[in-house]
Amino acid sequence: MKVAIAGRANVGKSTLFNRLVGKRLAIVNDTPGVTRDRREADARLQDLAFTLIDTAGFEGADETTLEGRMWRQMTRALDDADIYLFVVDVRAGVTPLDEMLAADVRRRGKPVVLIANKAEGRTGDLASLEAYSLGLGDPIAFSAEHGEGLSDLRDALADAMEAVEADQALASVHEPVLDTEIDEETDGEIDTAAVDPARPIHVAIVGRPNVGKSTLLNTVIGEERMLTGPEAGLTRDAISVEFTSGDQRFKLVDTAGLRRRAKVVAPLERLSTADTIRALKYAEAVIVVLDATQPFERQDLSILDLVAREGRAIVIALNKWDLVRAPDETIRAAREAASRLVPQAAGVRVVPVSALSGRGVPKLMDTVREAVTRWSARISTGRLNRWLEMATQRHPPPAVGGRRIRIRYMTQAKTRPPTFIAFCSRPEVLPASYQRYLMNGIRETFDLPGVPIRLTLRKQDNPYAD
Repeated sequence: MKVAIAGRANVGKSTLFNRLVGKRLAIVNDTPGVTRDRREADARLQDLAFTLIDTAGFEGADETTLEGRMWRQMTRALDDADIYLFVVDVRAGVTPLDEMLAADVRRRGKPVVLIANKAEGRTGDLASLEAYSLGLGDPIAFSAEHGEGLSDLRDALADAMEAVEADQALASVHEPVLDTEIDEETDGEIDTAAVDPARPIHVAIVGRPNVGKSTLLNTVIGEERMLTGPEAGLTRDAISVEFTSGDQRFKLVDTAGLRRRAKVVAPLERLSTADTIRALKYAEAVIVVLDATQPFERQDLSILDLVAREGRAIVIALNKWDLVRAPDETIRAAREAASRLVPQAAGVRVVPVSALSGRGVPKLMDTVREAVTRWSARISTGRLNRWLEMATQRHPPPAVGGRRIRIRYMTQAKTRPPTFIAFCSRPEVLPASYQRYLMNGIRETFDLPGVPIRLTLRKQDNPYAD
């Protein structure tokens, strides 16, 4: 079942979300309106398991404003949910905004659990009595910050789930019985191999503020899932969305824009930046979104360097392509700049896209899939050492201090990213330039463009040392 948390801004919805999910997924801050996009996660309350949806706070603004667009996101979450957790702040009392939102919730006709939050201490029960005026049933005196009232919430939520199940059972009684064909060979059993979905590829979408990351995600999934607009810095939480393209499942994570570290001074922006970097660390592939009209600025290069150091598969999305007047010249310059300015992932794919029109988006997702395939590649030890012999003959390691360095053997230690170990006579003095020569040779020979490669040097043990 889907359970949505509703309420006006700054009543503790995200704190409740983190409490029930058991992780600090949503950013929590005293500033009103921190949450802007709805977030879904699996939650558990004692023996109850359900999908929990955190929503933006209701502020009763005009639909053309940012707050009005946040409200549209909230209404979509309420449409999808089976049960509502309606949260009020007992310290502030019942406000006109609470009454307006409660009226909307009542009209929807779905089960509602009324939570009187911030009801810590002895006076909490008395303060929660005012919530009766909303007409949403008995309020539960609750403290999301301290976890008080969880047992009462569990009982109320269980009753609401039973009511939903009863309604669903009643609806199924009136549904017409459809004739079905049974495959004689399978004797009516489902072919589990055919319906077993592929494991989703985790993809983080990162970039500077206002380059179109949220618009790109909405276009990819074909739904207005993320809040968008001309304002910079709309996205604050790292929000994940699953979708399927062809036979491949993806888990896309939209993130807050990354600015230069010196400019990140507000506590809320620090939390958003930390959330973005956390999403990047857990991703398999990263789409770095650049503005096609101003590509490869200093902050773009810092972001690309950060992704490469984390060892993720990289794809560059050159967004706002509909604004480019000389497309052929621009794409050639962008690919040349990518090879020159991002040597850690030489050959990284650059895909021109328009998040507004959808142009280039299917190719972008195909490129992400190919990048992850290369990122997961394993090269046999035999092929690797045959290449190593030719590479060292063509360009021998330099002599340091009058003594030549010998590289005797190489093997791949792991994938994702491809990591190699080279055994040589004097690893401590092998120049960094020669190590780059080896990594670029691996990348070119074994078709690994845009893949960060790790190389570790080890000294081979001398069997006669003792």
